[in-house]
Amino acid sequence: MPVILQTTLLLMCSNVFMTFAWYAHLKNLSGQVWYVAAFASWGIALFEYLLQVPANRIGYTEMNLSQLKILQEVVTLSVFVPFALYYMQQPLKLDYLWAALCLLGAVYFIFRV
Repeated sequence: MPVILQTTLLLMCSNVFMTFAWYAHLKNLSGQVWYVAAFASWGIALFEYLLQVPANRIGYTEMNLSQLKILQEVVTLSVFVPFALYYMQQPLKLDYLWAALCLLGAVYFIFRV
């Protein structure tokens, strides 16, 4: 499997955990004190790191640090938008399109040869 595909798939899985760790407590633990949410988030974040660290190590064999960062941002938005829409019931905004277009420009500039 190509390195960029391995890296992307691991980052996508990692970002699912990251997104839930960072934001799901706003919906699920809103009635709890903040430190309950923090400990729950830390528990979820462990799984994020178990995927993110190998993803970056694998990716760094063929990509530079800037390329890894931009790939991470693209993956983050790709995971966050469906999470915001379906799980958090946020309205679809044109801002997501503008952010995606900005990231497309970043991808072009950072990956061009």
